[in-house]
Amino acid sequence: MAHAEARLMPPARVGWSADEALEQLYAAHWRQLVRLAVLLLRDQGAAEEIVQDSFVAVHDRWGRLRDPDKALAYLRQSVVNRSRSHLRHLSVVRRHVEREGALPAASGADEPAYDAARRASVLDALRRLPTRQREVLALRYYLDLSETEIAEALGISRGAVKSHASRGAAALRTDLGTTLEENR
Repeated sequence: MAHAEARLMPPARVGWSADEALEQLYAAHWRQLVRLAVLLLRDQGAAEEIVQDSFVAVHDRWGRLRDPDKALAYLRQSVVNRSRSHLRHLSVVRRHVEREGALPAASGADEPAYDAARRASVLDALRRLPTRQREVLALRYYLDLSETEIAEALGISRGAVKSHASRGAAALRTDLGTTLEENR
């Protein structure tokens, strides 16, 4: 219910200063943007930093926005793009670490209960999807955005959104089916 109410709230009113508009956007959408980034990155701290940087970028560019009512779409796109950049950076770091012969730290063996393991399986399966499929599924099913809103946030056509969503969902079904059978 709160998500639907947040979507109904106009992201920016004509004549609002950058501070006023961003304060309203922050109050209404901070959590959902952080959740989006967490889904893409699996790192709460990095997700919060990326969302904060996105808000700062919108604030800095507020006077140059052609349509302030699209500030939320700009924020979403900024979060997705910054998440991509962060993941690229991590892959470069991993390659460097592997080249140098150092091993990355192993995750702990004290995973809590079945629900956490199942959630981790889903997040792992999501992580294995191609980037665009992962982004579309996160925006569609986690933020409950329409195809049009996803297309706008990612800068792709609605048809591409449908295609990525369909392929991504099929891949997840296959991957999670295999994972569940292996864990029995």
